[in-house]
Amino acid sequence: MLDTTQKTGQLHPFDPQQYAIETFDDELRVDELCKVLLKQYHQFLLKNNDLSPLQAGSHASGADYFLRDYMIDNRRKNITEISAELIHGFAGNWYIINTLEPNMKELESILLGIDFFYLFCAEKKMLNPTLVDKIHQACSRTEYYRKRIESFHEISGDGYIVWNSSCPFK
Repeated sequence: MLDTTQKTGQLHPFDPQQYAIETFDDELRVDELCKVLLKQYHQFLLKNNDLSPLQAGSHASGADYFLRDYMIDNRRKNITEISAELIHGFAGNWYIINTLEPNMKELESILLGIDFFYLFCAEKKMLNPTLVDKIHQACSRTEYYRKRIESFHEISGDGYIVWNSSCPFK
């Protein structure tokens, strides 16, 4: 197991305040700290769930993509300041326009990783447990996300502007 004090300086990966981002240096520090947390999440999945190593890896990878690429790099948000709207914006818009071949199989895997990750965070007292249900509901809106992907693939001409504006969570 990685010694978090070596990688992150005296920071604790389960302290929500350590994920605040105000500067570029904060962003780099938070990204490194998030890697430590994701490794612990992956170990948690392997030890505490009936998941195969492949499934656990897939969930950890999905959470990694959401956290590091979307929450930290794109949104520059504290990963514990999660909301249903952020998940809707990710799955209903950002994932679709930032992925070469957006598809539901991949997105569903990512959403499962996000869902399990925030359950893990609640168990570690990083966020309010009442938020877990809202996160789960947002991750479960697969039919909405499926329609968004299908309509994206059907765009022609100037249709992108209309498609993009139809998602209230960007």
